[in-house]
Amino acid sequence: QVQLVESGGGLVQAGGSLRLSCAASARTLNTTSMGWFRRTPGKEREFVAAIAWSGSSAVTADSVKGRFTISRDNANDTVYLQMNNLKPEDTAVYYCAGGWARPSAHEFLYTWWGRGTQVTVSP
Repeated sequence: QVQLVESGGGLVQAGGSLRLSCAASARTLNTTSMGWFRRTPGKEREFVAAIAWSGSSAVTADSVKGRFTISRDNANDTVYLQMNNLKPEDTAVYYCAGGWARPSAHEFLYTWWGRGTQVTVSP
């Protein structure tokens, strides 16, 4: 059973930056695609970004393109989400996910999920 643990969330002013980390409990990251999703109260979970196991390809949601970057360090079983120029609408709980398929925005393709980390962006 793979466990994913997110960290790095917090409170930041609009225009600021945060880097989220997702650490895996088992050495499986070098064979899985990883993704980041987010959920705002009252809304469905939303895709943010995903990256292939090799790091050679990635997909990013239009809403964060140019501001957020996903990356991975397979040697340390960690995936990152660098978030720049944050906006109040980026406020959400951010979840890390892992799966065997290629990078995708579809939640059902992911097998493992973390518990999330809160990101709050003040105006």
